[in-house]
This record gives sequence, C-alpha cells and structure tokens, in this order.
Amino acid sequence: MAHRVTVVAHEGLAPFELGVAAEVFALPRPELEVDSWYEFSVCAERPGVLPALGGFGLAVENGLGELERADTIILPGSPDVHGDPSERLVRALLAAHERGARLVSICSGAFVLAATGLLDERRAATHWRYAPLLARRYRRIRVTAEVLYVDGDDVLTSAGTAAGIDLCLHLVRRDHGADVANRVARRMVVAAHREGGQAQFIDLPVPARPADDPVAGAMEWALGRLPERIGVDDLARYAHLSPRQFSRRFRTATGASPGAWLLRRRLDAALPLLESSDEPVERVAARVGFPTPAAFRRHFARAYGVPPSAWRRSFAER
Repeated sequence: MAHRVTVVAHEGLAPFELGVAAEVFALPRPELEVDSWYEFSVCAERPGVLPALGGFGLAVENGLGELERADTIILPGSPDVHGDPSERLVRALLAAHERGARLVSICSGAFVLAATGLLDERRAATHWRYAPLLARRYRRIRVTAEVLYVDGDDVLTSAGTAAGIDLCLHLVRRDHGADVANRVARRMVVAAHREGGQAQFIDLPVPARPADDPVAGAMEWALGRLPERIGVDDLARYAHLSPRQFSRRFRTATGASPGAWLLRRRLDAALPLLESSDEPVERVAARVGFPTPAAFRRHFARAYGVPPSAWRRSFAER
C-alpha cells in the first residue's frame, strides 16, 4: 500500500513550501523501481479556492477528513505566528498522530505543531527569524535556532524554505534508503543530503567553483579520496593554506569544521554500501576511510542513533 502524504493548506499559503512537498512526493518516479511510491494530496480546513501568497488562488477539494487516512502530514508555514490554529485542526492532527501518522512542519509550520503540545519537551526547528518567538510562546519546547531540521521520529520540524527540501529528502531516505533519496535529489538538482544539524545560513550560501576557491577545490579533492587516510592537514595542504587559515575559511564557507564535514561525508558514503550490499561492516568501514571498525561503529551510532548492523537490518526488512 502506498504511503499517503497530505499537505494542510491555508489562506496566504507560501507556494514554494507546497511546491517542495509536491516535487518530492507527488511526482511519479517509475525510474526508481521502488515497490510503492507515495500518494499525495492537499487538504484545507475550508476547502475551495484559497488565496495564496503572490496573488493567485489554490483550488483545494479535500477537507480535514483527508487527515484520517494520511501516513505523513506536512504543515507549511503558519498563516499567523502570533495566533493559534483552530481547535478543529488541532484535534484532527492529534487524532492522526494517535493512530500513527507522522507530522512534519516546514518553517513557521512549527507554530501549528507547537499548539498541539506534541513538541513539548522536544527539540524543534523553525526559521531563525521566528525561533525567539516560538521559544517565548511555547516555553516547554527546546527550540534549536541554528539547525536545518530536527528528526523527532514521529514529529519532525525544519527551518525555512530550502530546509524543507532537506527534510523531505530526509524522509525519503528514511522510507526508501540513501540510494533512492540521492536519485530523487539528482532529479531535483539539489544537494543529495544536508544533515539536520547543519547551520541554517552561512556567509557564502552558494559555493564557489573549485577552480575559483581553494576551499571548494579541497572539498572536491577530498570527496574523491574518502577511503584514504586524509585529514584536515591534508585538506589545508591541498588548498595551499595553513591548517588554521583553512579551518577558518572552511567554517565561514560551510558552517562546519573541516573534520566534522569529512566525518559526515564518510558516514554518508557508508549508507548505500550498508543498504545495497552484503559486505561485512569491517569492509564498509575501510572503504569509507575509517581507521578501525570500532571507530566506524561509534561514529555511526552517534550520527544515526543505531549501529551499522541495525541500519542494515532495517533496510533489509524494508
């Protein structure tokens, strides 16, 4: 049975956020050859033609009854971050969550989720502009202002606009594995994976071409040599910078340290190997550049919450 994804629309909806969800979950993708792709729908508390941001209307046929059969519910930016959603919508979301639906917010949609109480005592993300307000209005939520998204398993939140792409691709990765998520990202011409903890904004949001920037060149060089024992000093040497200069410029350009970035790229490279091959974990660790299997297992469990063997079993069962 196909996984049903439903977006809750409202008057004044930002079309980009709806478009992100539709691009990831609504397009048929027969080339992926997965057993069952997603079914996509849009609903609203008051169906009809809803005025959207930008001066056009969005025709929505389904009411909130659509949430009764949704497996994933996406809440785009809230129409009013200072007000509260209707009790009817809150009850519908709580009922859907109670029966096992996954709730997802993009940008200020976190305010709607917050009103349900489901974010209490949890970490949550929203656009950096709204983070202080979310923290003031809902003091039981641990608002994490700097990250792209937070995966709370059954309740997930993301920062603004493009971070919604990252979270939607993260859901595809959870549902279908790294290889499928990477192929969807390639179709969309976006980064295959940006981890949730990455900074929301950086000084250079559009990376320079490798030929124009020594940091970008070192990153490209490192990606082709993940199995090798390269470290920050090697990256700095390739960029013709001192390690200190390189680290400072790297963090300015990416929002992360060179060591953290390199570690995450190695872990990312391990996912398809675990999911699509029977290679021993020890061999996978060596292929992505970890000095020992123990180090690989430790870092993998810290990043993904489970050991590599459990990740493999999960996708084998799926």
